[in-house]
Amino acid sequence: MKRVIAILCSVILCAAAASAELLPANDAGVTVGHLDTNVKDLDAAKKFWSLLGGKPIKIDGVDVMKFPGVLVFLRKGNVTGDTMGTNFDHAGFWVPDGKSLVGKLRSAGVKMDPTAGSRKQEYKGYSWGNVYSPDGVKVEILEDSNLSIPIELDHIHLYGANGVAETDVQAWYHKVFDARLMLDPVPNAGHPVVAGLIANVEFKMTAVTDKLVPMNGRAVEHMGFEIKNLAAYCKKLEANGLKFDNPYSKGASYASAQLTDPWGTTIELTEGLNKF
Repeated sequence: MKRVIAILCSVILCAAAASAELLPANDAGVTVGHLDTNVKDLDAAKKFWSLLGGKPIKIDGVDVMKFPGVLVFLRKGNVTGDTMGTNFDHAGFWVPDGKSLVGKLRSAGVKMDPTAGSRKQEYKGYSWGNVYSPDGVKVEILEDSNLSIPIELDHIHLYGANGVAETDVQAWYHKVFDARLMLDPVPNAGHPVVAGLIANVEFKMTAVTDKLVPMNGRAVEHMGFEIKNLAAYCKKLEANGLKFDNPYSKGASYASAQLTDPWGTTIELTEGLNKF
């Protein structure tokens, strides 16, 4: 009988873990929700994200790849360019064995940097380099040999043009999303990296001298935060002077609103994606 109870408990815990893919929200009710990507070839995009460890699902008729910590929407259509040169540069994922994963991706013909598969010294040697989706979404592979799951979102790296100040970025993301303020001690190409933790995912922004192009139509259309009591949250932000590109509205499965940060990053706020 004890064995039966133990098995039932194990099944219940596994089912709960499988359904609770988004990370627990912070004190303001905010967690990372999704990346909205544009793809030319759905099958090719699904293959890439599946190789990384994503699980295919559908949300309101849209193909989505489900990862611990984030949902990746795949919207078929024209793609005007990759993520480089936009405000969204790349996403970083933890995996238990970076070298093996990069080797598997290379054998499958996935595009990657020439140095991918060689351990970088930054981050105490955690990084195994960058790989790219067929449409040019840059993904950094990070290794944590103690990770108990195949893959998990670690960070989002944003770029901002001249004029980005560490304190300004930190203050804005703290005010709007209750990001835990921190400075990343690791420099990026000689520029300071600003970081804030939102539900244990690190958000970085690096100042660059190049002119950035809008995310609209590129490989990553926008990033998203899942927020509890979104309608009230939007009203609070509006009362504090924040302007929305698209106001709060309710769709078939989830509610949403859209805004742009002061440095040009397009952000969708949602409520309801956590049930997937």
